[in-house]
This record gives sequence, structure tokens and C-alpha cells, in this order.
Amino acid sequence: MNMIQAINSAMDVMMERDPDVIVMGEDVGYFGGVFRATAGLQAKHGKRRVFDTPITECGIIGVAVGMGAYGLRPVPEIQFADYIYPALDQLVSEAARLRYRSAGEFISPITVRSPFGGGIFGGQTHSQSPEGIFTHVSGIKTVIPSTPYDAKGLLIAAIEDNDPTIFFEPKRIYNGPFDGHWDRPAQNWSKHPAGDVPTGYYKIALGKAKIVRPGEALTVLAYGTMVHVAAAVIAEAGVDAEIIDLRTLVPLDIETIEASVKKTGRCMIVHEATRTSGFGAELSAIVQERCFYHLEAPIERVTGFDTPYPHSLEWAYFPGPVRIGEALKKVMRT
Repeated sequence: MNMIQAINSAMDVMMERDPDVIVMGEDVGYFGGVFRATAGLQAKHGKRRVFDTPITECGIIGVAVGMGAYGLRPVPEIQFADYIYPALDQLVSEAARLRYRSAGEFISPITVRSPFGGGIFGGQTHSQSPEGIFTHVSGIKTVIPSTPYDAKGLLIAAIEDNDPTIFFEPKRIYNGPFDGHWDRPAQNWSKHPAGDVPTGYYKIALGKAKIVRPGEALTVLAYGTMVHVAAAVIAEAGVDAEIIDLRTLVPLDIETIEASVKKTGRCMIVHEATRTSGFGAELSAIVQERCFYHLEAPIERVTGFDTPYPHSLEWAYFPGPVRIGEALKKVMRT
């Protein structure tokens, strides 16, 4: 399966297992979603469980919060992460606070799916990576898969979870892994081990990172598309780096990060979001606090720039092989 098919399969499996699971959003019904992630679900499960909504993100999430409080498990889709901002009040003030505010009487078991990130020439309104905003909000979990296998297992776990979860889907790798070289032929998941996705039920626990590549000389922290880009650069450079795919930003697998950095003595953080107050800043602080006496070099961050995502200069903004390679040389020669 590619990642779109794996996400579709996760929702299908959960709708079969739990009649309280519903799918809602703009064009998710008859059309099957702009990326076809919900294709066929309405025909199979009916219009009462898979339905289109008006173009109003605050309304989509507001209704989902109410549904969750009354016992349903909504899976609303925000068509692009760039359009999630009108829903911030409902997500931050209502969904994230409901369990605390009601002393546990009500919960908000909603899973908000949304494609995010660049690499597809989407420009400033279809390429943003706003994950750092949600990791700042107590009460919301933030999940970002990097493979079809993880996407299905993590989405099932998110739907079953009783807390609101933001599930960002890196659209650049919907159809295949990406090594950061935009001018090379596209790859697909059929030749990748993580494209072998079971058709039935399985889940991957939230809060557990995955060591993609073990190593002794450097720890690389990444998630989503950047896992594949970093892996390609490291393979070409021949560095004995340990690559950690965080998979969930909140909850964060701090133990795996700490053990790796204490072993390697070096750390590089890679993400596509803007640099200032990006999630990499939190990762850097955690590593500095917990691993200071083990560090042999300053922590390196490779990120997007503090500008709107440019259309014409996408590959200058995107943390690609050149910028990651330069940071790699810097952290290794220190």
C-alpha cells in the first residue's frame, strides 16, 4: 500500500470495528477527498457515517468536539494543514481542555487528519508545517507518520485514544519515499519494506519512536518526510549515524532520544517547519538539558526559514540534501 491507501484502510478497519467512528470533512464523501484518502468509505459505510461538510474549519472541529462529548469518535479531515487555523479556538479552547474542565466527565476523542508540508509546489497556502503550534497546547497529541505501515498503525491508535489527536500526513510522501532530490525520478512504496501493510487491524503505540538506522557517531532526530531525506544524505555521506523517527511529537519518546545522544555524543535535528519556535527548538532544549555532559559538539538544526513558504524558491526553503549535508559536515568535524 502507499500511504493514502494505508490511511484509508485504517479508517475502514476502525469503522467496521466501532460503529461510533465517523468520518467528516470537505469533499470526503462521494468524491473521496482531494487526495482520495477517504475513497470508497461513504459507499461502504453510508452517508450518516461518512459525510461532506461546509467549507468552515471552525464548524467542522466544533461539531466534532460535540460529537466526541456525546460518545462518538469523529475523524474530521482538514483538507490542508494551512487551513487549520480557523479551527484553533475549537481545538485549543474546547477539545484540548474538555477533559480537564469537566473533571473527567467528558472527553474529546477526535482525530483530526490533515495533509501537511511542502515538496509539491503548493506555495504558501498549501505547504505549511504548523505542528509546533499544537505541541505547545496541553491536552492535544500530535502524530506524524513517515511510512504507510506506521501511518495505518498510528492512525488506528489515535482513533482509539480518548484524547484529541492531530494527525499530520506528509503529503510529499503519500505515494512514495523522497530522498530530497527533486530532479530525480519519483519513487513509490511498492519497493519499500514499509509499503507492505497488513489489511487487518493492528496499531502502533503513541509515544514510541523508531530507530530507523542504528549508529554510533551521530544522532539524527526527524519525522515525516525528513526521515527519508536525512537517511539518503547520511547514506551518501557514509556517516555512522543513528536516525530516530519520532513518529509522535506529543507524547515524545524522550528515553530513546536520551539514550541515543548519550551513546553518540552528537545530535542533528531536521524538520521542514520554520526555525523560530519550531519543534526542533524543544528537541534541542531537551537534549541540552539531559545530555549536556555527553555532547561532543553543538546541536545542529536544519529547518525551514522564517518566511512564508515560497513557490518559486521551494527547493531553497526545503531542508534538502545540500543544507543537511553542510550541517552534517559541521557537526562531525567539531
